[in-house]
Amino acid sequence: MGAIQLESSLAEKDMAVLVDTKLNLSQQCALATGKANGILGCIRQSIASRLREVILPFLLITGEAMPGFWAPQHTRDMDMLERGQQRVTRMIKGLEHPTYEERLRELGLFSLGKRRLRGYLMNLKEGCREDVARLFSVVPSDRTSANGHKLKHRRFHLNIRKHFFTVRMTKHWHMLPREAVKSPSVEIFKSHLDMQQRYHQRT
Repeated sequence: MGAIQLESSLAEKDMAVLVDTKLNLSQQCALATGKANGILGCIRQSIASRLREVILPFLLITGEAMPGFWAPQHTRDMDMLERGQQRVTRMIKGLEHPTYEERLRELGLFSLGKRRLRGYLMNLKEGCREDVARLFSVVPSDRTSANGHKLKHRRFHLNIRKHFFTVRMTKHWHMLPREAVKSPSVEIFKSHLDMQQRYHQRT
C-alpha cells in the first residue's frame, strides 16, 4: 500500500474481536473462555461464601468477558462459552446437583446463547430506520400469524453469509409476537422478550 509492504496475517483484531482468514470466531471463543475461566479461578480462591446473593453478581462479570456484538458459528464454540456460566451456577450452595437448565430456572436466568440473541434483537429494535433500511427490506404483512413487520435480507451465494447478522436475525424477528414488534419503547420490547424466553424455558 503505497511504499509500505503489508505482511500476511492469519488473524486480526477488529473492535476487540479476533477474526481469522476464514471468518471463523473459534479463536475468539477460546480467548473469551480463557478470560472467563481466569475470573472464575479468582472467585474460587478469594470468595469463601457460596450463598446465592454472593455468587450471583459474578455471573455478570464472567459474562462481560464475552464481547456482545459477535456470535459463534459452531456448536462446539457455543458450548465452550456456555460452560463458564455453568460452572458459576454450580458453585451456588444448594444448586450443585440440579441440571444446568434447572439451575437457570431457579435463578431466573437465561443461557448465554439466549442472552446474546436478546441483545441482538434489542439492537435491531432500537436501531434507527435508516440503518435497518440499509440491512433489510421491510415487507408489510397482514397475516394474522405474522407480526406485521417482516424483514427480508438480500440473497447471497456464499455459504459463509448464513452466519451474518442480517441472515441470522430475520427468522428470530419473524417469530416475535406482534405486540413485541409494535412496542413503543425498547424497555417494553425487552419485557416482551423476557416473557417469551421464560415461557419457552418452562416448556
